[in-house]
Amino acid sequence: MRFQLGLASVLLFAGVVTRLVTAEEPAEKILATALDPARQHSRGEVLDLLSQALKKEPDLAIGYYHRGRANFVLGKVPEAVADFDKYVALRPQAEASQWERGIAYFYAGEYAKGAKQFELYQTYHDQDVENATWRYLCLVPTEGVEKAQQTMLPIDRDPRVPMAEIYDLYRGKVEPAAVLAATKELNKEAKHTAEFYAHLYLGLWYGAAGKKQLEREHIFAAEARPIGHYMHDVARVHAERLRQGEQPSPTK
Repeated sequence: MRFQLGLASVLLFAGVVTRLVTAEEPAEKILATALDPARQHSRGEVLDLLSQALKKEPDLAIGYYHRGRANFVLGKVPEAVADFDKYVALRPQAEASQWERGIAYFYAGEYAKGAKQFELYQTYHDQDVENATWRYLCLVPTEGVEKAQQTMLPIDRDPRVPMAEIYDLYRGKVEPAAVLAATKELNKEAKHTAEFYAHLYLGLWYGAAGKKQLEREHIFAAEARPIGHYMHDVARVHAERLRQGEQPSPTK
């Protein structure tokens, strides 16, 4: 009990010191503190620090980008969209690279804006299967599955497993089983990551097809395979919305 009380006191003191110090620091220093990798599991604190930085310097463009990500991983989708839009407004030359903004648009139900963002990202990186799938997902609610398949962005050189199979699934060229089958011969570490992406994009695909039970099974399987990447936060946010009964991916 003595150790627990001592540790609690230390943590409380450390938190007070952090607030006192950051309150006097310039915005760039607060931003650096927020982005310290050791702090990334304290998501609420990171968001608070980023907001402090932006209060001090409202035109700190990169702060809005990072706060957009922080808001999204906390499930604050409208706030994430607003931050990503502000970042682009302040730094328009970065607009093409903003795939996170496209994903936020999708979860906000702003499908036309999402599709446009992914089309723009294609001019930044034209060999990313994930970009093509997210554009597909943004088109389905308004254009339908057939139109989304027919207008898939062209990808032919994404070497990640199982991206080729995911791409062909979304184009209607293979069955879902082909996606997981592509991961079978990988070593343990590579298989873990590949299975994460397989389950994530199978879940999203099933959701777009209106097969909600299969969507849940695969999204929850993706959530259960952490990979230390923002896309795992996407899976987690999607899973939480499913648990709460929200509709992440309506179909036409």
